Amino acid sequence: MSDAQISHPYYKVFAWLTALTIAEIAWGVYVQEPRFLLISGLAILAAIKAAMVGLYYMHLKYEGKLIWAVIIFPVILVGVMIAGLLPDAIGYY
Repeated sequence: MSDAQISHPYYKVFAWLTALTIAEIAWGVYVQEPRFLLISGLAILAAIKAAMVGLYYMHLKYEGKLIWAVIIFPVILVGVMIAGLLPDAIGYY
């Protein structure tokens, strides 16, 4: 393989996704308590991986401003919903 093929962005993204997957496994093995820390760390790593897949493999990195508004608006709504329901979820246990 030539240097041009090795330095292709897809290979770099694949390497990052592999490293993040290993980090998720290590996080799940070594962080057991508090449970909130375990879940939030795994959720953050999963969100980073999903963003990388969307940006590079689904070519969303090159889209216009309208598609970003379509993507960001539901994300904000989900954040508001989580923030609104979190007190009930914490009080349940």
